[in-house]
Order: sequence, then structure tokens, then C-alpha cells
Amino acid sequence: MRIFVTGGSGWIGSAVIPELISVGHQVLALARSGASAEAVTKLGADVLRGDLTDTEVLIKGAADTDGVIHLAYRHDLGQADGAEADAAAIDAFIDTLAGSDKPLVVTGATLNKSGRVATERDELIAEGPVAARIVNLQTARAAAHRGVRTSLVMIPRSVHGDGERHGFIPQLINRARATGVSGYLGDGQNRWPAVHVQDAAALYRLALEEAAAGSVLYAVGEEGVAVRDIAETIGRHLNVPAQSLPATDFGPPLSMLLSADMPASSAITRELLGWTPIHPGLVEDIELGHYFT
Repeated sequence: MRIFVTGGSGWIGSAVIPELISVGHQVLALARSGASAEAVTKLGADVLRGDLTDTEVLIKGAADTDGVIHLAYRHDLGQADGAEADAAAIDAFIDTLAGSDKPLVVTGATLNKSGRVATERDELIAEGPVAARIVNLQTARAAAHRGVRTSLVMIPRSVHGDGERHGFIPQLINRARATGVSGYLGDGQNRWPAVHVQDAAALYRLALEEAAAGSVLYAVGEEGVAVRDIAETIGRHLNVPAQSLPATDFGPPLSMLLSADMPASSAITRELLGWTPIHPGLVEDIELGHYFT
């Protein structure tokens, strides 16, 4: 198949493109800048120049290919405008693909269910600061009734691997270097789900190829990694102490994220698609040392 990918030069997209090409798919990647175009070209993709806000470009990309993987999100536009741009992009894809039964894979985030492990069966409820993004996911999922083979790939907060420079782990490492302490909140036993970026890329490919219309898939390699274990691993590599710190030392939004207990399961996804994560877990990946070079 020839697949249109948005966000192809991003952290996850740069793993998804080679994954698709490795099994014989061709890729057309949206590129907003010359640097993005160069990056996706090096990965083996063809380039379609344009922006996520360019509806006509998105329609062309979807119409000229056999399916869409939508990874891009304009965080730089702010919360409201970013969600609005995302909604317009999803609407454009749905209208273009309606009646074709072509795949449309849309990216979301694993849910946070207080006091229990989140699963693929949890209802998508539009509430809180991410309400608008949840509405977009609801819209994408409902497009299954319009003859679009939509699926949602829900990504955990930590997508790790060699080359990650701007995510959760690099932030904690940078803070530990700057302060001389690898910190966590409380007893540090709150858990974060995690996945290696290469395993996530494999799930996107499986979703594209095999997922039933309306599927919700959790790209979770590890159900929950204790934040204290992460902090202690970082501390060992930097030769600094790992210890509990007050929330004021981190400031928002990092303190809120560090205090959250948000385990998530991918048991249903694994059963549906035969997805089996094979790459190192989060702590093992940190231990490999590439985050510190």
C-alpha cells in the first residue's frame, strides 16, 4: 500500500516510516518545512509539502494514497487552536476516505483511570483539559459508520528509545543534571505506562493493516513503571542521589505529571492483533546509557 503519514519527521513518525517501508509499503509524508522534508526523504518517504492546517493538501494526500496514519499535532498553536486544527484535519480525512473502507489510524493518549488500570474498553469521555482532543477521537472512531476503517492508537506518556530528546525522560535527566538530585514526588510508587518507540511503530503498522473499524488500541509495552525506579536509574548514571522532593521544586505541569498514577493495559490489543513488544523496557532502556551521551 501507499500510505499518507502526517508527523513523519517527529519522534514516533520517524520510527513508523521505516517500519512501513520494511514490509513493502510506500510512504507519502507531509512536511511543513525544508528540514522536515529532508528528514522524511532520508527515511525513504516521498514528500508532500504543506501544513496540518492546509486542508486541501491533506485531502490530496489522502485521496492519492491507500490509507492514512495521522500522527501530527500542532502543539505550538496552543490548546484550543491545536485541537481545532486537529479536528479539521480529521474531518478532511474522513470526508475524503468515506465509503472506501480505507484505513485511517489516529493518535490519542492512554487514559488515566483513578485507582485502576486503564484498558481499551474504557469509554472516551470528553472532559477536563483534553476534552477537545477526546471529541476528535470520538469523531474519528465514529467514521467507521461512514465506510472508513478507523482505528485509534493510544500512546502512553513515555515513548522511549535511542534518539529521544524532548520527552519525559530527557526532562528528568536535565533537571537532575542541573540540580544535582534525581527527584520524584511522595514515595515515588505512582506508575507510568511506557513503550519503546520501535514497538509503537510496529503497532501502527498492524493497525493500518489489520485493525477492525472502530478499534481502540493501546500501545503499552509496560503497564506501569514506578517513577522512583526511573529516578533511581537516572541517579545512578549521573552519580547523584535520588530522593523525594516537594512539588514546588518541579513546578507545573511536571509536578502534576510526576504525581499521577496512570497504569494502562494492552492485553486486548495484543490479543486482537498479535502485537508483542520485543524491545527494552523503560528502565532497561535508560540503563543502556544512550540518554546520557
